[in-house]
Amino acid sequence: MIPDMRTPRFTIPSPVARIVARLPAAPPAFVLARALDFGVGRVVSREQVAPLQGKRFALVVRDLGLAMHVESTPAGFRVARAPYAPDLTVAATLSDFIALARREEDPDTLFFARRLAVEGDTELGLVLKNLLDGIDWRTVLERIVPFPGPRRPAA
Repeated sequence: MIPDMRTPRFTIPSPVARIVARLPAAPPAFVLARALDFGVGRVVSREQVAPLQGKRFALVVRDLGLAMHVESTPAGFRVARAPYAPDLTVAATLSDFIALARREEDPDTLFFARRLAVEGDTELGLVLKNLLDGIDWRTVLERIVPFPGPRRPAA
């Protein structure tokens, strides 16, 4: 098992960010959409994501200069096409998103510290926050990446 270690606060170097910002946004958005689809039915129920249907989201990684636009459809999540008009935009640095996913930071704390920006439909933002808060990420990660237990000596 990997010991619990806090994610260090870091910022992506600006030369790397300049390169990433010039790359097409569709591939990372596609990966995000597939990851969200993977979670529906496994991590959260279809009923829990029903309020998200027909909505467009932008996930912005500030220090990477990366904006991923996805939308929720009856068939699942997909890459949103231009023109981008997200119902909800969530923006933070990569290290803050990692800390949120690992539950090392509370979204409210990051929001009031201006490290997490949430713009657009505030009710939708609360639905999404409550949905994410209900997920046991440790269990999810253990299902996806099983960590070997202690080794037992051969008999």
